[in-house]
Amino acid sequence: MLLSTTVFSLSSWGQSDPSVRDIRARLTEKMTFEPTKIAVEDVRYVGIEYITAQDSAIMRSCTSILQSDLDFSPFFENVPLDTFFMRHMELDRMTLLGWKQLAATYVVKLEAEFPRDMLRLRYQLFSTESSREIKKEKFETYKRDYRALVHQIANDIIKSLTGDPGIFDTRIVYSKKVGSASELFVADYDGYNERQVTNNGSINILPSFSPDGQYVYFTSYVGGDPKIYMLNLNTNRYDLISGYPGINSSPAISPDGKSIACVLSKDGNSEIYLLDRKGDIKRRLTNSWTIETSPIWSPDGREIAFTSDRTGSPQIYIMNAEGLDIRRITFEGNYNDSPCWSPWGDRIVYAGRDRNFRICSVDITGKDYRVLVALGENENPKYSPDGNNIVFSSTRLGEKNLYTIDAFGQNLRKITGGGEYSNPAWSPLEK
Repeated sequence: MLLSTTVFSLSSWGQSDPSVRDIRARLTEKMTFEPTKIAVEDVRYVGIEYITAQDSAIMRSCTSILQSDLDFSPFFENVPLDTFFMRHMELDRMTLLGWKQLAATYVVKLEAEFPRDMLRLRYQLFSTESSREIKKEKFETYKRDYRALVHQIANDIIKSLTGDPGIFDTRIVYSKKVGSASELFVADYDGYNERQVTNNGSINILPSFSPDGQYVYFTSYVGGDPKIYMLNLNTNRYDLISGYPGINSSPAISPDGKSIACVLSKDGNSEIYLLDRKGDIKRRLTNSWTIETSPIWSPDGREIAFTSDRTGSPQIYIMNAEGLDIRRITFEGNYNDSPCWSPWGDRIVYAGRDRNFRICSVDITGKDYRVLVALGENENPKYSPDGNNIVFSSTRLGEKNLYTIDAFGQNLRKITGGGEYSNPAWSPLEK
């Protein structure tokens, strides 16, 4: 079932790389697709009191943030203001008809006020086809939180036009090199508002969000051997969860939040175990003479994907939550690791090595193998909570930074810079 053509503009049949979204705003390949064009006008001040230069700067930022948010969505493309067109049409101010002539299907108008230390933003969403207002809403927050407010507006617009929630208030947790240490940081989905959440001078890696987004489980060498800790993002306090002899690594929380799949080597080689939320062992899931690692849950909690070298080289396998019915799903490349299950449950993205590490994906039957990113060394891919985007680390420009792409490997964006970044994980949608 396709989205209404008032949301998406479909181009002609027969072009290459066909794809179009369905009614749940999910990237699926069906036919040739072009994102719907949407314009965001500059924020207009409607108050009656004097505003400062800082207030003016905030308004300009609000415009650019909303444009960037909507353009980040694979379903929409930002239409910039064309001043040459305005001069040619002798327009002092853009009209809905003018935007329509620039191919915009929708237009967002913004108005701002600054009552005391607050920012109040109103938006109106218009259709250029009908020349009518579709929706309007008002949001208010402290000036310092203007970015979060604009992300709320973007989410509201996406929800209105696609029926699904936006991801613009989600966060990304990752490791960043700080001197000789690797500390954990949290930032907005676009890399802004970075905040350091560990400061122990050790190696902190492989973070994973809890289903409610309030906690991060991670592996740390702070006590010597690698152990698993749980970090409270509200207090930055972390507690030991798993400290068995040997390796304690790669925590993955089940969708219901009741179990932790992880890697332990307490009985010899690395195997996958299931812990409860306190860290007590519920069961051992694998029993092999080879190395088993990188567990990740399916969205329904019934299966776990993991990496094993039981056939000679590391490959991706799937087993049920009891450790049974194991099947191999990767056959391309000589080293495949770091699987991540799509929130839709149909595909797995991973890092696969041929001559270098690339970001690849395959469906859960082992078919439809795709290379999404090939340039540089690429690692640790993770899906966004809506399944339409992927974050990963890459050395494509020299330094290791974090990038995002859509689920087909398009729309590359660099979201960090100036440091050694790795092990990203995307937070769930807020409930």
